[in-house]
Amino acid sequence: MSQLWQQGAGELAGRVRAGEVSAREVVTAHLERIEAVNPRLNAITDVLAEQALEAAKVVDRERKTGPLCGVPMTVKENIDVAGSATTHGVVAMREAIAREDAPHIAELRAAGAIPLGRTNMPEFGMRWHTDNALRGATRNPWSAGHTPGASSGGDAVAVATGMVPLGMGNDGAGSLRWPAQCCGVAALKPSLGRVGMAMRAPVPFAFQLLAVHGPIAREVRDLRLAFAHLCGPGADPWYAPVPLDGPPLPKHVALATGGAVAPPIAEALRAAAAALTDAGYVIEEAEPPYLARASEIVIQIMLNHGRVHEGQPPVETIASADFVRFWAAFEPVWTRAAGPAAVDPMAERAIIAHAWHDWMCRTPLVLAPIRTAPAFRVGEDLDPDWLSAWPESLRTAVAVNLLGLPAVAVPTGVADGLPQAVQVIGPRFREDLCLDAAAAIEARAGRLTPIDPR
Repeated sequence: MSQLWQQGAGELAGRVRAGEVSAREVVTAHLERIEAVNPRLNAITDVLAEQALEAAKVVDRERKTGPLCGVPMTVKENIDVAGSATTHGVVAMREAIAREDAPHIAELRAAGAIPLGRTNMPEFGMRWHTDNALRGATRNPWSAGHTPGASSGGDAVAVATGMVPLGMGNDGAGSLRWPAQCCGVAALKPSLGRVGMAMRAPVPFAFQLLAVHGPIAREVRDLRLAFAHLCGPGADPWYAPVPLDGPPLPKHVALATGGAVAPPIAEALRAAAAALTDAGYVIEEAEPPYLARASEIVIQIMLNHGRVHEGQPPVETIASADFVRFWAAFEPVWTRAAGPAAVDPMAERAIIAHAWHDWMCRTPLVLAPIRTAPAFRVGEDLDPDWLSAWPESLRTAVAVNLLGLPAVAVPTGVADGLPQAVQVIGPRFREDLCLDAAAAIEARAGRLTPIDPR
């Protein structure tokens, strides 16, 4: 039998409920795994060992039988966990201790999950590589020379290496799906309004509209399990109490590349399409409407609505030298990529959302790359010339955020020593369809993790 740290969330919870293992044994096994591999990876920044062992003790003493009972999870450092700092990866926020859990973390606790550690992220989540002056860089367990992705890179690495079976991150421009691609794990970006966001302090409109919380796991079935227990309202005005499952729809899938793709990504799409065909899906090649314009509008919304108020100090004033360097390199690229702004971007968003709706009535699912190229070499995202191609490479990822659609990232295999993945995009509030299709891809591709750092 595999070691406890190699097992998935559902398997562990089932064994705890059955009395085969104690929650304390599960937590202890993962703490030992963290001690063994995290020093080489720097994915978990704050190990909550004492609190986790106490929570496990309660599970065992009270014979709790929740659907996630005894399952350890990590939580990204921009999500509140009571008694722990919500740093956003920023030195100036190292003492920002949260008084209570974010709504979905409280829900997961109520289902029996146990926060075991906080995970690394870039400063303010504003970079596609996980590094900051407060915690340092997180390393990709497949290749230390390549990025683990971001901004939920710490959770992706922790899950990929068996430090936890579940990671809780968020996604405003691919921040769950991109690290999943880089690390060979699965991730679910839910629909806008599905998972309640904490609104205890002013939140920039861009983040209210584009960003959502979601899980990272090694198996699609664990994404589904976690998803079922993090969909409460919180205090979120965007929240919509919609059933988790909907009626059957035609198993038609549009294969959309979003432009030129690197050979490993093309192969990943072919493999995923073949798996879906074998599972009874009908695949047709088709590109989404207004894809290029959708990515431009995301940037316009971030530029116009990325602050709480006009007088808010720029993030550069409290950020590290590396962040300032990144921002100086990327800002002109981003500004050029924003394209024309003759019409209010929110008005255009409505037009594009309507066009996508009509298009997806014919093909309810979309199979697409997350990014059109594999994990980049560490440091490349500081090069202005390299950065010029970045916005175009993420078009199919950021369009999902603009339109509030669900998407599941699922690994397809390994090329040149790096994991590859695709995403399955669905209609709003149809995470169930995305998860079903991703499970069909996973059934053929197999699971790539957990792995030991290489």
